[in-house]
Amino acid sequence: MSKRYENELVSVIMPCFNSADVIGASIESVLTQTYQNFELFIIDDFSTDRSLEVIAPYLQDSRVMLLAKNENHGVARARNDGLARSSGRYIAFLDSDDLWVPEKLATQLADMRRNKAVLSFAAYETFHERPSNRLKTVRVPRSINYTQLLRNTIIGCLTVVVDRKQTGDFQMPDLAGGEDTATWLNILWQHGTAYGIDKPLAYYRVSGASLSGNKLQMVRRTWRMYRETQRLSIFSTCICFSFYIKNAISKRI
Repeated sequence: MSKRYENELVSVIMPCFNSADVIGASIESVLTQTYQNFELFIIDDFSTDRSLEVIAPYLQDSRVMLLAKNENHGVARARNDGLARSSGRYIAFLDSDDLWVPEKLATQLADMRRNKAVLSFAAYETFHERPSNRLKTVRVPRSINYTQLLRNTIIGCLTVVVDRKQTGDFQMPDLAGGEDTATWLNILWQHGTAYGIDKPLAYYRVSGASLSGNKLQMVRRTWRMYRETQRLSIFSTCICFSFYIKNAISKRI
């Protein structure tokens, strides 16, 4: 049975895999939020580095909880494990190498309450190695619906807040890439509109691997996401995919 979520608690879901060098800063960016009514679920996906050692001191804070898995199953399953164990009305996502600005949660929750929004997202900065090495600001529209999101996958997972009092329980599709966008699409298919805040509220770390990453693999995963999770025809997929490519290029210019 779905929980009722009659509270104002934010459940923050943080998957971790071999993030010993960066996860401390990510955790700190949650702990220093001006909105303090949260719980932080860290799901370690069988790290082989010192991640668990770095996480351990933060567990002294009763709001921080760790699930250490004994097998690696990927980021979608890790997030779903956190979702299943969380109790907050609101769900927020932060990967173990990204960061939030201190007023991130407070700003979005206030906007969600004003607009009775089911999903909130925001602009964010990309950076390399440290936030001062900024690469680009990813801007977002004031609102977006299902059809618009199909053509412009602009919602950054690190900025999302979902109101489970409206959605009920949800999980991410078990995909190797594109699982986050598929989740937002599924929510908007049922609930209409997401509201964006065009003010950078988070920092997305671009690693050396990301800078020279396999763009063809990303393209293939997006195509698969359209076909398998949204059940689009070949014709509709081609149309949405052409817009996806155009917008993906503009985000990186």
